[in-house]
Amino acid sequence: MDELKDVLLLATKEAGKIILQYFNTAFKIDHKEGINNLVTEVDKLSEDKIIEVIRAAYPAHTIISEEVGELIQSSDYQWIIDPIDGTVNFAHGIPICCVSIGLMHFNELILGAVYNPMMDELFLAERGKGATLNGMPISVSAKRDFKTACLVTGFPYKWPDNTEHPIKVFERIVLEGLPVRRLGSAAIDLCWVACGRFDGFWEYNLNAWDVAAGYLILLEAGGKITDFDGAVYNVFEKETLATNGLIHEQMLKVIRKK
Repeated sequence: MDELKDVLLLATKEAGKIILQYFNTAFKIDHKEGINNLVTEVDKLSEDKIIEVIRAAYPAHTIISEEVGELIQSSDYQWIIDPIDGTVNFAHGIPICCVSIGLMHFNELILGAVYNPMMDELFLAERGKGATLNGMPISVSAKRDFKTACLVTGFPYKWPDNTEHPIKVFERIVLEGLPVRRLGSAAIDLCWVACGRFDGFWEYNLNAWDVAAGYLILLEAGGKITDFDGAVYNVFEKETLATNGLIHEQMLKVIRKK
């Protein structure tokens, strides 16, 4: 496990150097599905560096990454990569974005790292060994009263058609008088719940690379994560509710009006 962790940290930090090097400079920006769903040349440079580091150590491991898709190998290990989570922020010079890398073994996440190089914050988790921020242990908040919670959310570029409209859920929560923030990076949202800055986070239509590392970091910090029905979560779900665990049921009731 130590060797895997060393490779994870090397890939994360090398990608972080690239992001920091290009932050607030001129770079090429393209569009994916939807005019505001951006990808930059820096996303690709970061992704290339991560894959290079992983391939050098583990050429047979499978890689799932936002820009290249799935590079399938006959391996029980899957690296799930977001080279820049929060690309829109990055493209606009907003320093809330990160590298996010999770490692799955036999369909169980075992390692996760999220690094925001602009703030020099590195979140790391190893299954069964807790979560850290810059080497110091972290834990979720102790907030029990949902009515005094501080929450964070995000909105998808493509609205879901098989569930309630996100704006309606957002409206119900803000009408409760709760502060809700929107940072623009699901990985950071999850990590900030993990370290107690937020008490809960919910979002629709996320992808595995958005949540894999943050999911493990949250769990190892003592948090809880499910879908919007309270069912067991996996990183390929499209509904994400993550909390300190203490307000989870209260948030489920508001989201589903139960």
